[in-house]
Parts: sequence; C-alpha cells; structure tokens
Amino acid sequence: MTAKSASSRRRSRWIAIPVKIVLGFVLLSVLMVAIYRFVPPPVTWTMLLDPNGITKDWTSLDEIDPDMPRAAIAAEDGKFCSHHGFDVDSIAKAAIHNASGGRIRGGSTISQQTAKNVFLFQGGGFIRKGLEAWFTVLIEAIWGKRRIMEVYLNVAETGIGTYGVQAGAIRYFHHGANRLSRPEAARIAAVLPLPKKRAAVAPGGFTRRYGNTIAARIGTIQRDGLDSCLR
Repeated sequence: MTAKSASSRRRSRWIAIPVKIVLGFVLLSVLMVAIYRFVPPPVTWTMLLDPNGITKDWTSLDEIDPDMPRAAIAAEDGKFCSHHGFDVDSIAKAAIHNASGGRIRGGSTISQQTAKNVFLFQGGGFIRKGLEAWFTVLIEAIWGKRRIMEVYLNVAETGIGTYGVQAGAIRYFHHGANRLSRPEAARIAAVLPLPKKRAAVAPGGFTRRYGNTIAARIGTIQRDGLDSCLR
C-alpha cells in the first residue's frame, strides 16, 4: 500500500465518522417522534431540571375543554391551523422588534414550542434553534396538528413545578381541564409565557388584562374556524 492510498483511506474514515453520527441522529430523532405520536412523553429536560419538582397529569385532547386549545391559539399562535410549523411573518416581526432594542419578543409557533419542550432544552443559541426547526418539521409531518396541540397542553409549564393544563386547572381552580370556563382557560393561557412569575388565580396588572384579551379572542377563534384543525 502506498503512502498516498493510506492517507486517502484515513481521510475517508474521518469523513465517514461525522456522516454516521448525522445519520444516527436522524434515525434516532425520527424514531423518537414516531413513538411519541402514540405514547405520551414521560418527562422533559425542563421537568427534570426543575428544582420545584414535577406535578403533571396527562390528559387527552378529547378530555380538555375546547376553549383551552382555542385560548392557546389566541394567545400563542393565531395561525396554528394554517401554517406548517413556522409563522414567517411573526418571526420577521419579532426579529425587527428585537433588533430595535427593548423587551425581547418571541416569534415561535406552538409547534416550535412543543418541539423545544419535548425534545430539547430551554435557552437560546443557533444550535438549539436549528434542532428545534428539525424537530418542528418532524412533528408537523408525523404527528399532525391535533397531536401537537395535545402534547403542548400536557407538557407546557403552567405554574411553579406544574406542567400541563390538567395540573394547572387543579392547582388554580380545583377541578379538571374538562370543566374549564372560558375565563379560566384564558387565564391559564396568559400564564404560559412566564409560568414562574404569573398566577392564574387573582391575577393582577398585565396578566389580568392579557387574560381578558385572550378570553375575548376565544370567540373569534371559534367563529372564524381558526381551530378547525382540532375538530
């Protein structure tokens, strides 16, 4: 074997290693998403790293009052049923707003938030954003909208150490998510962006006003069919 052919072989091996890693990640991520299409995600990184413990109770979308997903759409992602995982307009507006300074605004859809909550970790960075985009594409293709919403409403943090709308409903209103009134659903949706700093019971200031705004939007979501992908 010549020195040139030996060098070529070593180079081929070094190229093969990252290719195998990427292929392994792709296969593993597709498998995980496929499993979670039918099996509730048992735990997330956010839950595991929460020093306040974990209170959750998986509840199917059929057993959650329809006003809760409508409230989530009204608060978090008005185009949930019409986009394919990404709201380009919202992302562009958020980028322009954030570039101008002031309070940081997010442009993530419910699909992106679900992908992040289930498969990844909190925080920013281009690598995590890239992974988030990959998992968003996968869950849109494999899960569909109803499953995405169902998982989102079960893994989203709704209070300190509290995950999912069932646990949130019991914590705040002492009954299950199947009995949520429109104002109650709106209050939980208002808490979602900052669950450790906002409370759905006797909310004050911005949280109260935001909850009232969401409650008013729920009727519009229903009337205009913006929740049609969940029916």
